[in-house]
Amino acid sequence: MALSMIKLRLDLHDASTAHIFKQQERNHLTRCERTRNQTSTMTLLTEAKKGLNDDIRNAAKSEGISSDRLRRLIAGGRCVIPKNATHDIEPIGIGEALRAKVNANIGTSIDHIDKSEELAKARIALKYGADTVMDLSTGGDLDNIRRQILREIEAPIGTVPIYQAAMRRDAVVSMTTDDMFDTVRKHAQDGIDFMTIHAGVNLKSLEVLKKSERIMGVVSRGGAFTIAWMVHNSEDNPFYVEYDYLLELAHEYDFVISLGDGMRSGCLHDASDRPKFMEYIQLGELTQRARESGVQAFVEGPGHVPLNEIETNVKAMKSLTGGAPLYLLGPLVTDIAPGYDHITGAIGGALAGMFGADFLCMTTPSEHLGLPTPEDIKQGAIVTKIAAHVADLAKGMPRAHKLDEEMAKSRASLDWEKQFRLSVDPDLARAKFNCRNRQTDACSMCGDLCAIKIAKAALSNDKS
Repeated sequence: MALSMIKLRLDLHDASTAHIFKQQERNHLTRCERTRNQTSTMTLLTEAKKGLNDDIRNAAKSEGISSDRLRRLIAGGRCVIPKNATHDIEPIGIGEALRAKVNANIGTSIDHIDKSEELAKARIALKYGADTVMDLSTGGDLDNIRRQILREIEAPIGTVPIYQAAMRRDAVVSMTTDDMFDTVRKHAQDGIDFMTIHAGVNLKSLEVLKKSERIMGVVSRGGAFTIAWMVHNSEDNPFYVEYDYLLELAHEYDFVISLGDGMRSGCLHDASDRPKFMEYIQLGELTQRARESGVQAFVEGPGHVPLNEIETNVKAMKSLTGGAPLYLLGPLVTDIAPGYDHITGAIGGALAGMFGADFLCMTTPSEHLGLPTPEDIKQGAIVTKIAAHVADLAKGMPRAHKLDEEMAKSRASLDWEKQFRLSVDPDLARAKFNCRNRQTDACSMCGDLCAIKIAKAALSNDKS
């Protein structure tokens, strides 16, 4: 879909770019000068190296770990708190020793623009387990949509700035370096907390991609935009070439850089190949440069990966990035389940979380098929929340185990109301319980033949 859109817009292009790129070259010198003269400000990462602050204390309290432990993890780049310096939200930690977090993607498309629906999707996602929201809008007044989401949704908000940068011209390949960086700055000024930047897609990884035997090619929209731009303009990725300037912007507004997976696999055949691992290496280098600049960063991972290759991918990314927080879409573990890819993604996400992934981006029943509905968002949020919880159990997270223990106790005592309260979807659990007539305090499946009741009575009689 991303590549066909590029081809469509390429057909519209080719007349007025020469003067744009001359101006771009002049502005490049200005950016370099600004980077050299960058003023020193404190970011959360630099503060963490010196001591504690309220955001670290509050995030640690919500996780049930010591503030100093979280401080050390942030200082080492193994955890992040996505919170723009201008965005007043509760801090949420992502990374090592913390519960797995869930992101929900929302946003308009060129074919369907309904701002109120996207806001409703965001609220539904948070209600059913998402911790963060990304606005991936490509249709309508993008500035207005983004700013209203920031005003009304109380959670860390992410974006992919290259989407809007590409919309500024008649074709994707016509956008300039200034378009890219100006859009990043605009999003930062608005208060965006984390931004996906496909800086690992460069001429090196492009050459490896050309020699590969992929079926799906490139399925990341941001990655495809970047590749089309590089091929057309015979230049390297501006976000890679001028990464220092990107770091300056991130430092100024203290947003987290989400290093995008532009080479992610779009089918099982393409998983774990050379283009993907080439990008892993690039992202590791970029992560280290971010840390050295006092900028928080996490890394995005592959999309479609068979179960038996998930451990390899997760551990490779963790190793190459020095333990940076890992943000995964799925991974989806089969290609044959359109309409059920929220489930294939949750299966992969649970396993990836067990091996060290920190941040799961939910998929919905509409994955590969169309723009998700509010009901799709609900289903995606619920199954991904379950996957995150399953991963936390596998990692031995005390709070996760306490929840399951409480559920077991409430089932043992047939305390239905408590079971509903502990459920990931209380309304559905209550509706299923009440949909049949019952003659006893057990469920309608067993009634007086309830195994729990029978065994409890037998053991009680034996004691007496």
